[in-house]
Amino acid sequence: MTTSAPLLIAILRGLTPAEAPAIGQALLAAGITCFEVPLNSPRPFDSIRILTELYGDRAEIGAGTVVDPADLPRVAGAGGRFVVAPNTDPEVISGALELGLDPYPGVATATDVFAALRAGARHLKIFPADALGTAVLRAWDPVVPDGTAFLPVGGISTDTLPDWIRAGAAGAGIGSFLYAPGRDADVVGEIAADLVRAAMAAQQREGTGG
Repeated sequence: MTTSAPLLIAILRGLTPAEAPAIGQALLAAGITCFEVPLNSPRPFDSIRILTELYGDRAEIGAGTVVDPADLPRVAGAGGRFVVAPNTDPEVISGALELGLDPYPGVATATDVFAALRAGARHLKIFPADALGTAVLRAWDPVVPDGTAFLPVGGISTDTLPDWIRAGAAGAGIGSFLYAPGRDADVVGEIAADLVRAAMAAQQREGTGG
């Protein structure tokens, strides 16, 4: 179980540069301070740059769906601070670390977990979380080094997030439940606030043995 506040990552797949300022502000106001712009979004590097310029002093902004090491310098150049991938690729992990980026590789098996750790990653994305279930986290958590943070991604909502937090997740990445292209920023903010409340309540309950 993490002793700090749960790390909630807003996965902003499909975000446009024009939407970025309002969505970023709504997320910050709700208490989410980590924004991921997947690279299969429209003009993702522009959105990363805009979010970094506006909110980089209050939030961590990075890129998602990073599967090509050639994209890493562009993420860093746009001001990104982390890269998320759906898979475990040691070349992406090592390349990110060389550029000062924090890698969040996707893991689906114990082999993935230890390959990612050997490559230098410490934040591991359990993906697809809705297919794998919390049992994998409970199995992996006791056998990984201290400081390893597991973050489920896939099917995370206000209903499913508490189970993952109670199972020991450091947080979670939330995609379409939170943001979809064109969704009003006020609506995104309301959903974000609900997610933050759910995560904190689950953590407090776990911490008291409830």
